[in-house]
Amino acid sequence: MLDQIRPEYDVVVVGGGPSGATAAKELAEAGHSVLLLDPQARIKPCGGAVPPCCIREFDIPEDMLVAKVRSARMIAPSAIGVDMPIEDGFVGMVDRATFDEWLRERARMAGATRVRGSFESVSRDADGTALIEYSLKGSQAPNRIVRARMVIGADGANSRVAAAALPDVKRVPFVFAYHEIVKAPAVASPHYDHERCDVIYQGKVSPDFYGWIFPHGETFSIGTGSAQKGFSLRGSIAELRRATGFDELETIRKEGAPIPMKPLKRWDNGRDVLLAGDAAGVVAPASGEGIYYAMLGGRLAAKAVAKALETGDARALSEARRAFMAAHGRIFWILGLLQYFWYRNDKRREQFVKICRDPDVQKLTWDSYMNKALVRGRFMTHMRILMNDIRHLMGFARA
Repeated sequence: MLDQIRPEYDVVVVGGGPSGATAAKELAEAGHSVLLLDPQARIKPCGGAVPPCCIREFDIPEDMLVAKVRSARMIAPSAIGVDMPIEDGFVGMVDRATFDEWLRERARMAGATRVRGSFESVSRDADGTALIEYSLKGSQAPNRIVRARMVIGADGANSRVAAAALPDVKRVPFVFAYHEIVKAPAVASPHYDHERCDVIYQGKVSPDFYGWIFPHGETFSIGTGSAQKGFSLRGSIAELRRATGFDELETIRKEGAPIPMKPLKRWDNGRDVLLAGDAAGVVAPASGEGIYYAMLGGRLAAKAVAKALETGDARALSEARRAFMAAHGRIFWILGLLQYFWYRNDKRREQFVKICRDPDVQKLTWDSYMNKALVRGRFMTHMRILMNDIRHLMGFARA
């Protein structure tokens, strides 16, 4: 798709995933000229979960949901499963192939210009204005250049915008994720329920993260992730499919990508470039959840860029990270600790799954996940759960 291209834009957004498309939409709605640049060449591996707060805050329509999950099953190394039902609610599931395209088209309908192309470089005009060079997808035409008053880099964990504009910002650790989209079984299976997410805490599936089976309506995602070099993600999923009997089901597509596990220390260059989404590292530790945080990051980036354009003060760009960390930094810190302590070996994973039997743990987990906030006002419950965690960690708790 190639819309009519202007020589200059208020904002060039590089990357058309949930973060970039959200930023482009909101800036266009605010009356800014926006170029949304995305190659549309790949689909990120993703379980596809969108909690109720994401559906509400970003007006995701019912027809975008390919499934509604009403429980999760945590599966221990011993194969013991602990079910965690969602009381009076559900988690929506989307297929990124259709969801991301809908988000990009929504941005276009809001007034953004869409281009199917790849970011190549950023340089400076004589007056200091950013010059964005890009190549058109599937075209032998020469690269094009547009001027941009502001640039949002939402081009993934290995952001080329970040490498070009913020080379001094230290990259964060990655989990490499891989999944296969598989046709859902036509007959009942103990390993699959169209209203349940299975989360597999087994070292053979992932030595330092987890595996998953997430329903997508007529298909499902079966995947894993690991930061351990040399661990075969494809081999792990091949074995998981054999163990569950899903090796005989039709494979629709296969996808892999790095997923950052920690927000970057700085998201902007102090001038005219701001990062968002995976490029900024806003994926939740322990869970790997990213859609809601990416869309929120896109919204905060749009607000910060709009303010910088209005005031001429580039210091406004730093407000995106500051606002995000004020709202979710504590949650990310807690999830990082959880991943560090409980994902280290199968003995700890076994204890972690046992903790998930606790009704208070289940309620606090779902309350926090569904609303994206730590549940306050239940100090004694938190303390009891903490002490129970410590007993399990030290091996003093009963099975």
